[in-house]
Amino acid sequence: MNAASLSATMLCGVLLDAWLGEPRRLHPLIGFGRFARALESALHADSRGRGLMVWLLAVVPLSAAAWWLQRNLFAYSFWLGAAYAAFALYLAIGLRSLDEHAAPVAAALQAGDLAGARAAVGRIVSRDVDALDGERVAAAATESVLENGSDAVFAALFWFAVLGPAGAVLYRLANTLDAMWGYRTPRYERFGWAAARIDDALNLIPARLTALTYAALGDTATAWRCWRTQARHWDSPNAGPVMAAGAGALRVRLGGAAPYHGVWEPRPLLGEGDAPSADSIRRALGLVKRGVAVWVGLFVLAAWTGWAYARV
Repeated sequence: MNAASLSATMLCGVLLDAWLGEPRRLHPLIGFGRFARALESALHADSRGRGLMVWLLAVVPLSAAAWWLQRNLFAYSFWLGAAYAAFALYLAIGLRSLDEHAAPVAAALQAGDLAGARAAVGRIVSRDVDALDGERVAAAATESVLENGSDAVFAALFWFAVLGPAGAVLYRLANTLDAMWGYRTPRYERFGWAAARIDDALNLIPARLTALTYAALGDTATAWRCWRTQARHWDSPNAGPVMAAGAGALRVRLGGAAPYHGVWEPRPLLGEGDAPSADSIRRALGLVKRGVAVWVGLFVLAAWTGWAYARV
């Protein structure tokens, strides 16, 4: 794929997501999750090496198949290859899904329906939602939007830009395995080590580009200050910059203690300014959407400027 076709298919993939949203049935990632669970059930062992082997068995053949399709479909027909590329990106990103999951939390909080807000936020976070008051529900949803904006949207766009549809497929499969296996529990502490570390590596650059995007499109000075002073205290090397910069860009207070499995676990504070609310959730969604528009717009502009320059 050349830069012009890549930029056009990126735009089409994002528009498909905005139009269709996530597939309600037969989503390929659901099938992949079942395949990964079957591999884990058959091959699990308390070993980093075994975890890496199973990761390779789950990801490499499908990523290679995506690359083979990318190469051969474009060689056969530009339009067939372009349709494949746009559809692959559509399946890899989740911008509309992010909105569909977070907006109901904001709507319930706005209506004073704390029970409804707790139920809605429980679909996107793993903490004990029944222990959350309205402010903490808003914080959980705002944090989820900022972090998943990086994981489910910007990182997929980045790897699509670098490697085409095969890159988006590789990233999405790796990110799915991190979500399944990347836990510090007796079962996954060693087995899931490779999945967690590979996902960290794949997100290293996209997460920082996302943090820069949040800072550029929000309160830049506050975002930079929070990133510089707060991100290193977060336990994730990639979520720290994203969430600190995002909270600063929105001028909202996030982080702090959160309940997991009946225990309130301490977490560093993020951001500064106003308490989280329904408005902070909506503004976080707006920040992610503006960021996507800027990324796609800049990529399309750069690609077509290069194409026009080459024609001179």
